Amino acid sequence: MIAIIDYGVGNLFSLRSSFHFIGAEACVSSDPDVLRKADRLILPGVGAFADAAAKLRESGLAEVVREEAGSGKPLMGICLGMQMLFERSLEYGEHMGLGLLPGSIVSMEPVIPANFKVPHIGWNQLYFPADKPKHALFSQAKEGDHVYFVHTYYAADCDSVVIANTDYGAPLTAAVAKENVMGCQFHPEKSGPVGLNILRAFCRIGGAI
Repeated sequence: MIAIIDYGVGNLFSLRSSFHFIGAEACVSSDPDVLRKADRLILPGVGAFADAAAKLRESGLAEVVREEAGSGKPLMGICLGMQMLFERSLEYGEHMGLGLLPGSIVSMEPVIPANFKVPHIGWNQLYFPADKPKHALFSQAKEGDHVYFVHTYYAADCDSVVIANTDYGAPLTAAVAKENVMGCQFHPEKSGPVGLNILRAFCRIGGAI
């Protein structure tokens, strides 16, 4: 079973519907016991980093996420959920993340052309690093596939964990992974057949559900 972590932030039920559509058992829960019993975890998130990180800590679920990730359980963060996997965010101050991945969350405005709109909203292509094998998360995806983004900040100083980039006037991190911890800056649940295939691949990582 896949547990979608409910800490008051994120597209919980659209994610659950996407998993059900591909035939995977998924639930939305804030119960630590349910999260510990699940085979895989999804950390969703939308909005401001500081608010979401505070809610995750206050719910007591931040430590549960760290513990379960440390146990080797497959964990995927989506959008803001991916950003919270990192060490820190510089969104309106400096805020600590879960520290599961090396790197920082920074504004895209200094790196993209001035005529590009912020936030970055819409469909953009995936590009895989040439110096790495394609990650299992993209086993059913191909170079140039389009996925749906909504973000203003992105993960930087994290080349060692980048498994996909996109181009929005400049290269931006699209997906990351380190062992059992993965993250997508885009929304698989809003990315049509390509996104559903990424969710299917996540379900296969670490063994069958």
